Amino acid sequence: MNWQKIAASWGLSDNIVKLAQTAERDLSSQWQEYAELGRENHLKVLRACQEFGLGAHHFAGSTGYGYSDFGRDALEGIFAAFFGTQAALVRPQIVSGTHAITAALFGLLRPGDQLLSATGQPYDTLRTVIGTEGAAVGTLREWGISYGQVPLSGGKPDLAAIVKAVTAKTKVVAIQRSRGYSWRSALTVDQIKEIVRAVRSVSDAVIFCDNCYGEFVEAEEPTDVGVDLMAGSLIKNPGGALAPYGGYLVGREDLIQRAASHLTAPGLAGKVGSSGGLARTYLQGFFQAPLVVAEALAGATFASRIFELSGFPVSPASSEQRGDIVAAISLGSPQRLQAFCKAIQQAGPVDSDVTPVPAPMAGYSHEVIMAGGTFIEGSSIELSADGPLCPPYIVYLQGGICRSQVQIASCLALEAVMKIS
Repeated sequence: MNWQKIAASWGLSDNIVKLAQTAERDLSSQWQEYAELGRENHLKVLRACQEFGLGAHHFAGSTGYGYSDFGRDALEGIFAAFFGTQAALVRPQIVSGTHAITAALFGLLRPGDQLLSATGQPYDTLRTVIGTEGAAVGTLREWGISYGQVPLSGGKPDLAAIVKAVTAKTKVVAIQRSRGYSWRSALTVDQIKEIVRAVRSVSDAVIFCDNCYGEFVEAEEPTDVGVDLMAGSLIKNPGGALAPYGGYLVGREDLIQRAASHLTAPGLAGKVGSSGGLARTYLQGFFQAPLVVAEALAGATFASRIFELSGFPVSPASSEQRGDIVAAISLGSPQRLQAFCKAIQQAGPVDSDVTPVPAPMAGYSHEVIMAGGTFIEGSSIELSADGPLCPPYIVYLQGGICRSQVQIASCLALEAVMKIS
């Protein structure tokens, strides 16, 4: 990038420009690897489209109940082919990643069963679903489903403790790949593979993975290493910044049917549900998603590196292998957190004149500040940042269709943060 032109246009100081140039030099080989990864995964999606026989007729969609919705069938067939699973459930009727996970858990678990988290405490909204926090109605706990968790050890899965925690009542072992609002690295596929092996040594329980923020980050997916059922959001990685809403599940046929029966109704399962004329958008987004994720990875490493160079703790480190697209930066004060998010908002194409402020969020125990000048509201494959208003005031930066936007936004955020003592 021509940092002298950028500095003049965006009002960056000489110090920030020098840090940005250093970060670019430090990351050049990693960025080449991300670009190659994006091409590799892009060609896998292309092959999945061709093997399914995707045609223009699949874009017609349907209305009403969605019987014989060819677009929906194509979308789910291509998702299943890419992720190497027997079946998929990819729907605009799934409103979020949490909703997809909820459909899976309620479809799989029955009164008296246990859900075991192999990756410690899950993120806020899922704790509400389980019933360990808040007073929401209709939780797993209310339905007589027990819950246990195995804390991470040094930020990594504690395999011996997982084996010990599995009992005859354990029917689902859950893996949260991304960090949520916590200071730990996302899991790599190799780490997920180790969890699968550990569980399989003592149990045939369903192994479920929340893959939000993790799709296309590596050449393999959790379903390639033994995960039985996996969920995610379409306004994150797999939507390619085109999907306006929706979520997905991929996995074994029988497990998909159980989740689908909870999402719609027993007997109907996945046979109904119109694609709403969105099949073309979803498929085109999925087709370009690997390339978008590669750019997001490059942007995340830049943000991590430039804040590292300025003395801020970051997770993961810029040189560390990534399991998702999120960069966590510990800012140390609420003023810095708000200044960071304001700068990210100002660097967006939409609502760049809006100032984000902390506010209560459903399912979260603290006020949360969110910045996202995105075309799709709440999209986190587009550049966005958020964090809870609680010590140590960590901001979570994610997304970016093009790394150049993330670079400029990161510089603006660092400039704003460094002005606050």
